[in-house]
Amino acid sequence: MEDMYIGKYLDNRYEILEKIGSGGMAVVYKARCHRLNRFVAIKILKSDLAQDPDLRRRFHAESQAVAMLSHPNIVSVYDVNHSDNIDYIVMELIEGITLKQYINKKGILNWKEALHFTTQIAKALEHAHSRGIIHRDIKPHNIMILKDGNVKVADFGIARFLTTQNTLTQETLGSVHYISPEQAKGGQVDARSDIYSVGVVMYEMLTSRLPFEGDSAVSIAIQHISSIPLMPREINPDIPIGLEEITMHAMDPNLDTRYPSASALLADLEEFRKNPSIRFNYTSIPSIADDLDSTRRVPPVKPFSATNQNNPPKVNHGNGMSRNRTTKEEYKKNRKKAGKTSTLVGIFCILLFLVAIVWFMWNYALKGWLAPETEDQIDVPPFVGQMVDSVINNPDYTTYYNFDVRYIESDTYEEGYIISQDPAADRSVTVSDSGIDVVLTVSSGAEVILMPDILNMDYREAQILLESYQLNLEIHADPIADDNVTKDYVIEQVPAKDTVLVEGMSIYFTYSTGPDIDTVAVPNLSGDTEEQAIAKLEARDLAWDVKSNYDDNVEAGYVITQDYEPGTEVEVKTKITIFVSLGPDPENIPDEDQNNGDGETPGGDGGNGNSGETGDGENQSGNEGNGTTDPVTETHPGDEEMGEGEGIQPNG
Repeated sequence: MEDMYIGKYLDNRYEILEKIGSGGMAVVYKARCHRLNRFVAIKILKSDLAQDPDLRRRFHAESQAVAMLSHPNIVSVYDVNHSDNIDYIVMELIEGITLKQYINKKGILNWKEALHFTTQIAKALEHAHSRGIIHRDIKPHNIMILKDGNVKVADFGIARFLTTQNTLTQETLGSVHYISPEQAKGGQVDARSDIYSVGVVMYEMLTSRLPFEGDSAVSIAIQHISSIPLMPREINPDIPIGLEEITMHAMDPNLDTRYPSASALLADLEEFRKNPSIRFNYTSIPSIADDLDSTRRVPPVKPFSATNQNNPPKVNHGNGMSRNRTTKEEYKKNRKKAGKTSTLVGIFCILLFLVAIVWFMWNYALKGWLAPETEDQIDVPPFVGQMVDSVINNPDYTTYYNFDVRYIESDTYEEGYIISQDPAADRSVTVSDSGIDVVLTVSSGAEVILMPDILNMDYREAQILLESYQLNLEIHADPIADDNVTKDYVIEQVPAKDTVLVEGMSIYFTYSTGPDIDTVAVPNLSGDTEEQAIAKLEARDLAWDVKSNYDDNVEAGYVITQDYEPGTEVEVKTKITIFVSLGPDPENIPDEDQNNGDGETPGGDGGNGNSGETGDGENQSGNEGNGTTDPVTETHPGDEEMGEGEGIQPNG
């Protein structure tokens, strides 16, 4: 069946080309932005969810907040809009594969590769958490690997809309493998929940398996709350102990002893990168709440390799002691006991869920109908469109309401004006002694774009990223040689990251051209002797090679030509070949008995005489007569001076 959105234009700007994915709340399409002439990804809210106006409002507010994020490891959100009854988000289109696909293809990742990916994920979370955005659904499916080996995290802040379903179904089975214990319990979620999920992702990268498996989402969620996973080094002994400690510390089910922030996780990752043999002395096995049974169900695991099937690795229990794996009989006994525990916990969860349904139905449907209470009910007034200061400082409002003010950027509302409210206006709520909690979303003004961190980014990608902001930035990119930075990667940037960018601002950065290679101009060697030519080459740190040829026009021992043109810039140590003359070719010299001129005897080798001989048989000194033999200072093979006068005799 043909997709109804293919070929459709959204907002007369985005042409939908093809479907590229689908999730719990939205369908993702590849599209072309005809205004900027670029490909983008568009996430369209599913029609059944779009029927809920409250969900749609939260969808837009949260998406606008996520659009504030600007980080090289986060998929950028370009636009959030509503067109033709379609709610959609426009995002950066990523060419690559998900981390989940990469793990499925490669299996166990090298620990250095896992460290590289984890560091970038943690940097993305650090940036998002600093702006109050919690991901809530960190998993390899939401992490894209680019062609250059870097990663980008997608779907920030979107997962919270799935929580409206309040059920763990087969559709959420992929996410439940990575949720934190507090998420599994339906408790409050904060930045530490993302840290737990990162720990599970690390566990999967290092072992190529998940810490908890089960037949249903509920059974897996229960294990996150009450079970202890196998230590990663039991599955893959090649994992450094320090990296295992970081992984399990991130996965600590106790919020108080888990990493408190992405920055803390990054600090340990950096220490480990500098010293892979470091130990952090974290508890080897995650702590479990004291009210839980001390015996935990441990999922079965396949041996790491065929070579250790008969020699199972030992389990470290964090107390310096070790023991072999449980026997088959012990395993069956523990599994049976764990199964009973899981059944009881499952029944408890079902009962708790039914109680929650009854409570919800009573408070939002049955109570007002069966037992109306007009005295304790109040209608929430409309706050949208008012200045936030006039609302939160109004004593008529502060008597009943507890305001939670949140700011997002907006091109529609001026700074300080309320964009949305929760609960919605005119909704009847019960007045309690503690007051009524109201969330006000307030405009912080026009969108603020911050300078991204482009260090260690290909300078061409950095230029594309900066140009995408459409601020007419003046970008100055200067190349510089660097022995330590990969060619074409950015070394320095001005201004620094997180600086507010304004229209027409100048951006300066330098990028590496690789190691600095010395060059030298090839000298002109024609007319030099062989020794002179070699001396010139060696003075310029150039190598040389000599080849000899006969030449009727160049005296023996002198350079005829060279293989590099004079003035050519070459690297030092380049070999320059010079061709040196052997003098005239002997095969081209006339026979000695050949009569030359009007004399009877041809002139022979001039020898070392100092005078020429004239043509009429008279010997005269100097240069008189018709044809003299010049003094010769050096004898070369094949050289013979021929007299041109009459009766020239050999000299000497």
